[in-house]
Amino acid sequence: MDNSSTKGSRGNKVQSRQKFMDAVEEILITKGVAGLKVNDIAKVAGLDKKLIYKYFGGADQLIDAYILSKDFWSNVKGEKVPPSIGDGGHKFVEQMLLSQFDYVFRDSAFQKVLLWRLTEKRDVLQKLTDAQEANGEVLLQDITDPHFGDQWARFRAIMAILISGAYYLNLYGAVNGSTFCGINVNEESGRAEIKEAFSFLLKSTYSQL
Repeated sequence: MDNSSTKGSRGNKVQSRQKFMDAVEEILITKGVAGLKVNDIAKVAGLDKKLIYKYFGGADQLIDAYILSKDFWSNVKGEKVPPSIGDGGHKFVEQMLLSQFDYVFRDSAFQKVLLWRLTEKRDVLQKLTDAQEANGEVLLQDITDPHFGDQWARFRAIMAILISGAYYLNLYGAVNGSTFCGINVNEESGRAEIKEAFSFLLKSTYSQL
């Protein structure tokens, strides 16, 4: 087999894998978790279901691959961390928190994954949580823990509240309604107020803790 054939085969595989991932996302948004059946995934992708087994090992593994690709914090890789941080990570943490707030708002499929994680025990959902924690631990140990010294646990507790709040407000706005404490979390002006509050709380934490 010549090199062009090999490259073509690899390209087809990449495209097919992505079509299956896109199909999972479409079904998750339109039909929910119950709609993630192998025949339906293949139909939406427009591909033979045998390729799901060939490229992923099965429908469960395909769904697992999709879930692990979605989480914001699990995909904060080392290259996103500035090479030199002189403020204890303040600006970086603020940027990541605000970016996560927007990421969850824009990605309705990830909202479904978050709700799924709250309602069902599934190995890959636990893996998602573990991967999220592992990535966060690296950032905390290397950047914020040294800055806060013996107050490191207090800072982590504050971050837990802020991150979970960013998740919840988006889920609330998507599922139950748009107004929380009189602020419309689905409107630009309301979201700007929430972002200002995140920034204020982080600034206060860094200045007072």
